[in-house]
Amino acid sequence: MQIRLAVREDVGAVLELLRRIVPSMRAAGNLQWDESYPCAAVFEHDVEQRQLWVAATEGAFAGMVAITTGREPDYGHAGWDVEEDGVMVHRLAVDPEFRGAGLAAALMRKAEEVAAERGLPVVRTDTSIENEAAQKLFLKLGYRKTGEIRLSFRPGLRVLCYEKRLD
Repeated sequence: MQIRLAVREDVGAVLELLRRIVPSMRAAGNLQWDESYPCAAVFEHDVEQRQLWVAATEGAFAGMVAITTGREPDYGHAGWDVEEDGVMVHRLAVDPEFRGAGLAAALMRKAEEVAAERGLPVVRTDTSIENEAAQKLFLKLGYRKTGEIRLSFRPGLRVLCYEKRLD
């Protein structure tokens, strides 16, 4: 498996990945993503900011994760110190064909690696309250649940927040 920074040419493959993922998410009751979010503009911005990582295995596009820094106002009630700099994991996704192969854990470890390289002491992430698979993954990897928020750009969505201290 190879994990690398995405380039503009990867956006089409990312959107195709979403077309495979969103129906299975929705079938499982997870309404976190839909036809409007995340969209091409989100991934193009991620690529421009050098914060989208993609994973390939056996030559096939298998997953992605956005690894960001900076402070986001929606997370003021997430249960962590919003003044402390850290890495934030967004848009973690694995192709259904590759689920169970450890790819999501590898992408999360990549986020921890990026945080360590940047000298940042914490990795944070969130997921929909309906996404039980992500919740189990985060706990298994040593993240602790810190709170629940609602995102201004996704009304009605309940989001659980997690963080892992690296120091």
